[in-house]
Amino acid sequence: MSTVFIGGSRHISRLSAQVKERLNNIINNGHKVVVGDAAGADKAIQKHMLDAAYNNVTVFCSGDQPRNNLGGWLIHSITPPKSSKGFQFYAAKDREMALEADFGLMIWDSKSPGTVLNVLRLVRAEKFAVLINVPDNITHNIKSTAHWNEFLAQCSPDLRAEIRQRATADEWEPSTVTQPGFFDAQPTRASYPAAILTSAPSEDDLAATINAALASGDTASVVDALGMIARARGMTHIAKEAGLARESLYRSLGTGGNPEFSTVLKVMSAVGLRLEVYKDRTDDTRKKNIHAKG
Repeated sequence: MSTVFIGGSRHISRLSAQVKERLNNIINNGHKVVVGDAAGADKAIQKHMLDAAYNNVTVFCSGDQPRNNLGGWLIHSITPPKSSKGFQFYAAKDREMALEADFGLMIWDSKSPGTVLNVLRLVRAEKFAVLINVPDNITHNIKSTAHWNEFLAQCSPDLRAEIRQRATADEWEPSTVTQPGFFDAQPTRASYPAAILTSAPSEDDLAATINAALASGDTASVVDALGMIARARGMTHIAKEAGLARESLYRSLGTGGNPEFSTVLKVMSAVGLRLEVYKDRTDDTRKKNIHAKG
């Protein structure tokens, strides 16, 4: 289970279908959600979690009490420095969420410097961030400092100046990096959750993933691939479709899992795939190959 920092602009009060889909993927995968207490996107995110009856949520606030906590969830209060006022007072909670989270999902109005600054905080904390530009329907996957610099270069001079003005010196240009070159490294696909990055994979994508695992002849690879697909589609949904207990399915398809063949068939059917055996002749040797088809 990962912790996802979800935030966004105060001018966004309604969530797009794309954002809702990603939030539902996060819910279905059982990730811990940390969210702020502001009006706008924070409140809209809280409402979505409340409507979904999702309880794995922590609300961060600067000061003793949150301005919004629609679900009555656990509260994490941050005490800002005494000299903090205005934006910097409320930014204290954002810095803490960026540190606690494994990943970030930011919902942007294409103008707010605060939302973009949260992306920078995640990058500086060596975290992956997804920034959804709602008005322009553009998604930015920011995995490294290089990606951040590319994105920043596309921003207007005024926006860059606002971000620079609000960022601390270490956020804008840290004096040291513990692992030289870390930010320029390309993360592996397994190092971040598919739930926040993309929409649900297509049937062809699923079939290709399973077929590659089957071709390897390695049982663990097949189980890992099936588990990845189930988590991407939502483990709760797959368990329901397959008639299996969610907790048991997590164990079966987790690291070191050893699912029964009947479980494999049920999960395959639940994600719209089937196993098929056919004959193949290679180097005059007759072989049996198993392929998944959507």
